[in-house]
Amino acid sequence: MTDTFLTENFLLQSETARTLYHQYAAPMPIYDFHSHLPAADIAADRKFPNLTQAWLNGDHYKWRAMRIHGIEEKYCTGAADDYAKFEKWAQTVPFTLRNPLCHWTHLELYRYFGETTLLNPDSAPKIYDRCSDLLATEPFSARNLLRSQKVALVCTTNDPLDSLEHHQKIKDDNFEIKVYPTWRPDAALAVENLDALNQWIDSLEALTDKNINKYSAFIDALAARHNQFHLMGCRLSDHGLPFACAEDYTETEIENIFAKIRTKKSLISSEQLKFKSAMMNQFARMNYQAGWTQQLHLGPIRNTNTRMFGALGPDTGFDAIGDYPQIAPLARFLDRLDSQQILPQTVIYNLNPNDNAPLAALIGSFATGPQPAKIQLGPAWWFLDQKNGIENHLNTIANFSLLPHFIGMTTDSRSFLSFPRHEYFRRILANLIAQDLESGLLPNDLNLLGATIKNIAFYNPKNYFKMICD
Repeated sequence: MTDTFLTENFLLQSETARTLYHQYAAPMPIYDFHSHLPAADIAADRKFPNLTQAWLNGDHYKWRAMRIHGIEEKYCTGAADDYAKFEKWAQTVPFTLRNPLCHWTHLELYRYFGETTLLNPDSAPKIYDRCSDLLATEPFSARNLLRSQKVALVCTTNDPLDSLEHHQKIKDDNFEIKVYPTWRPDAALAVENLDALNQWIDSLEALTDKNINKYSAFIDALAARHNQFHLMGCRLSDHGLPFACAEDYTETEIENIFAKIRTKKSLISSEQLKFKSAMMNQFARMNYQAGWTQQLHLGPIRNTNTRMFGALGPDTGFDAIGDYPQIAPLARFLDRLDSQQILPQTVIYNLNPNDNAPLAALIGSFATGPQPAKIQLGPAWWFLDQKNGIENHLNTIANFSLLPHFIGMTTDSRSFLSFPRHEYFRRILANLIAQDLESGLLPNDLNLLGATIKNIAFYNPKNYFKMICD
């Protein structure tokens, strides 16, 4: 790799760690069960015109770092030309020391482009020109970028209104890497903006050819889309929430609330929570009956900078870690589903590190056979997917659950150049296991430990999600 710090043994601090990583973790394919990759780019086998288009566009991690470094917005999301944006990123990179972006940046440059030079203002012109020239060639098309990293499966994130035409094209092309949609019905819960919600319901009405004039018709239309996703290979739902919604409600209350929604009469806070609680119960029922896994992304406080949200919209780097009460509402949510015997496999992604241990303890209360680790604490997510966060996360799972059943890492990314995040995770995992072995905390059995690492890296998610990838 580079001639400085990113050697082949990066993060591997002992011979045991090197053996566990290189022999067991590194050869495993990638099962990327949660991403935001555009299926349209995979369907079209897109070629990116330059490194900025492939690497910086849509990357709110990099934009956030650039803003902290004092870079003007026109170089992040604005109208500056692509090279000027890259140049400003190159100016920022030397200041990412001890930030995961320093590691990710150089891993990505090396793994995709064989680039061994550290990125800085002096090296920027050469790196940009060389990588951009490579991106224009066939080996660097979207599909070949996935092939180069041994990706076996990718799950995209899709609104229920998505036609799924791009997934159908990928399937028709017999692309050997499986690309499945994930059902993300957050728009159906967006009761804070009744104009937008009603426009969304009208679109659902047109797509399903159903008259959505009452709550039951709304659920029927959503179930029809749920089934279409299932036919396209989807086996996952995903829900972005500040906290789980599990308020008590009656069916009559929800019918009345839905009538208010359709007539654009504002809901009070308690009505909003009841409606979201009823909807999440319905989604869980659909998932359970279809044999899907539900994913809950809990904890963010979104769009904290209202001025920038007004100018740029969501997902542009202005979210933060929330401090909502998590445990009691999630316990009610899981218990309600369990009591109705409709609790599907559930992956809970947590953003606030203070909640990791309580959530891991809660999850164990809903473990039921024959499925191992039916309820999972998902991968370290967003602000937590850095070295310390991953190590703390792995330790929490080991202390409160069974680490050998953990489902590993996912990119959670919009970039085709982000798959070395799996390598980053696997190196950290191998090093952590090796430290315990050499401290006498684990048996000196490399076959046992190696098999555990292989399972976490690939076989556990493959067996847990049950989506075909070979």
